[in-house]
Amino acid sequence: MSTELAQPAADNGIPFYRETGYECTLFEKAFEQRLPLLLKGPTGCGKTRFVAHMAARLGRPLFTVSCHDDLTAADLTGRHLLIDGETRWADGPLTRAVREGGICYLDEVVEARKDVTVVMHPLTDDRRVLPLERTGELLQAPPEFMLVVSYNPGYQHILKSLKPSTRQRFIALTFDFPPPEIEIEIVSTESGLSKDLCAGLINLAQRIRALKGQDLEEGVSTRLLVYCATLVQAGMPMARAARHTLIDPLSDEPDVIAALEELVGHAFG
Repeated sequence: MSTELAQPAADNGIPFYRETGYECTLFEKAFEQRLPLLLKGPTGCGKTRFVAHMAARLGRPLFTVSCHDDLTAADLTGRHLLIDGETRWADGPLTRAVREGGICYLDEVVEARKDVTVVMHPLTDDRRVLPLERTGELLQAPPEFMLVVSYNPGYQHILKSLKPSTRQRFIALTFDFPPPEIEIEIVSTESGLSKDLCAGLINLAQRIRALKGQDLEEGVSTRLLVYCATLVQAGMPMARAARHTLIDPLSDEPDVIAALEELVGHAFG
């Protein structure tokens, strides 16, 4: 399990995030009204950065869990551990978030085992409680606690999906890649590369994304564009940086790689 804890940040330490609509307002209203939030969108479109930005903006500690096939309810709630010859209870990230009034973010929640869903349910209705069966506690979530989950709809299939009964416990917000003019600003701000050069990258990204569902399972992410721009800003030639960030990470198929190389060649020579 990958768990990250970010402490509240000062105004000048809030992670950069460029709003594209009213998503920040929706998050704030959900937080104020104690509503759980579901984020949907492709990989690398800014969901995780958005949550980090909002947690810092609201001054709440953020507990991020990257979900996977082996993630269990005990990984979230906690377990008894043998420490210095004594058996002690150790809170998991979800329990810590409830106790401390933080924001718990379960990234790619559909990857977790089904018992994780069972643990979430009492926190996503008017009860807002977390039962800890192993300690006999029933934790009441404070007003500052918020549960946020995310997933990529493009990766959903019959064996890994959220049941309708679970989905309807959340308000939902759909993410996509930003409009070109905003994505140029994001990539330039994150990498330090000029907006003119970033505009060429975003134009190339649009062409690559058009291949999604044909030759590619997923289009190039804003994250990868930032990586590419960062390498260029550090002195790497554009075509070489694109090879290692916009081509190799997307496919292992020789014919697909050749097609992507041709796009890069047309874009940057």
